[in-house]
Amino acid sequence: MRMPFKNISLLQWCAGIVSGLFVVYIGLIAVVMSYASLTIEFSQSIKNDESSVAALDSRYLASIAAITDTDYAADGYALPSAKLYVPAKSVTAVR
Repeated sequence: MRMPFKNISLLQWCAGIVSGLFVVYIGLIAVVMSYASLTIEFSQSIKNDESSVAALDSRYLASIAAITDTDYAADGYALPSAKLYVPAKSVTAVR
């Protein structure tokens, strides 16, 4: 077998390949671990956003409940005596 480098034995060449693959393996493990941590961080940020939206939603619903619980008759409002509709004009463009 003819080797590309004459001074390197087959055992040294295989050891170099194995050590290079080991470094690549460790690098891939680091990438997977960072991806997992980013996924967990993103999941936690979604939960935090959901809780803040829920708090804002409850404040909104409380405000709407305060508005709709108003007794309009006690405030002096009365039902209209007749319903009138405004006639609509033609919607075609005039040039």
